[in-house]
Amino acid sequence: MTLAKDITLSFEFFPPNTPEGMGKLRDVRARLAAFEPHFYSVTYGAGGATRDKTLATVLDIAAEGRPVAPHLSCIGATRESVRELLALYRSHGIRRLVALRGDLPSGMREAGEFRYASDLVAFVRAESGSWFHIEVAAYPETHPQARSPRDDLAAFAAKVRAGADSAITQYFFNADAYLRLRDDAHRLGVTVPIVPGIMPIGNFVQLARFSDACGAEIPRWIRLQLASLGDDIEGIREFGVEVVSAMCRRLLAEGAPGLHFYTLNQSAVTIRVLDAIGG
Repeated sequence: MTLAKDITLSFEFFPPNTPEGMGKLRDVRARLAAFEPHFYSVTYGAGGATRDKTLATVLDIAAEGRPVAPHLSCIGATRESVRELLALYRSHGIRRLVALRGDLPSGMREAGEFRYASDLVAFVRAESGSWFHIEVAAYPETHPQARSPRDDLAAFAAKVRAGADSAITQYFFNADAYLRLRDDAHRLGVTVPIVPGIMPIGNFVQLARFSDACGAEIPRWIRLQLASLGDDIEGIREFGVEVVSAMCRRLLAEGAPGLHFYTLNQSAVTIRVLDAIGG
């Protein structure tokens, strides 16, 4: 299938630590630009640990004339620090943000002046009006810190009521989890687009580590198949492309408004998945 023009496509990066990494990321962006993404997003470390690197990466992308959405994490932040960052992004013509609660930095016990992502969304709206398109996070398999799926869904709805324009989900490998989240949200009156987050599979050890840390489930049959391939990197990637592209095709057929790829600053596997979807 060919991606329809009304399907939003976006790619997420993390800020590189070195000038060499920044140069490599420019090459990755250039290759992914062929797919005409709606925007690139750039992550933000716990408590703003990578704030300066995030800012440098965001401005580098903006200088290329490409649409970019910086992540903005509110845990440990002050209203004044967020206000300054909003003004800076606005001065560079940046029109989109990904507003997140984030994690407490090691050793910090207090959340700061914002407790929830909904507080951050409301603050951005109060400070900036409709200037920013605000993305928020949604969790098809429930946030690992949520007391229950119902509470997690209520927290998502609160972010939308506070002014979010759309949502990007945590990655998953079970399309039914996304479809259930979307339908449950609709029943609560949440009508903003909920874009599925997609994790291409290129390295099983890395994927398992990420998934165990963030609560994303790797279905047993996928985990066993990947484990059985051992060090066969090409076999892992071939299987991953097959599984992920099939899921993407189903999501789009079921009405998903777009796809957001967690690229891990690589382009090859993401491109193979997109080629498989469009083929």
